[in-house]
Amino acid sequence: MPVATVTSKGQVTVPKQIREALHLRPGDRLQFTLREDGTVVVRVRNVDLRDLVGRLKARRRVTVEEMGETAARGWAGKLGDLP
Repeated sequence: MPVATVTSKGQVTVPKQIREALHLRPGDRLQFTLREDGTVVVRVRNVDLRDLVGRLKARRRVTVEEMGETAARGWAGKLGDLP
């Protein structure tokens, strides 16, 4: 069973075996839940799409009609002619 030590700053390194099992990468966030019986549940916090709002910059605005046309070309296998 993997063991970790708490530093004087309250930091803990997640053991490699656990990082690999949870597919953790640098920057991932963990959520800790303390149960009444004293056990702690640790979960990988999934990205909420609302957290991503404003992070991507569009090169240009696209109309709903253009989105529909692009989707139709994709279904037809003709995406090579994108503007």
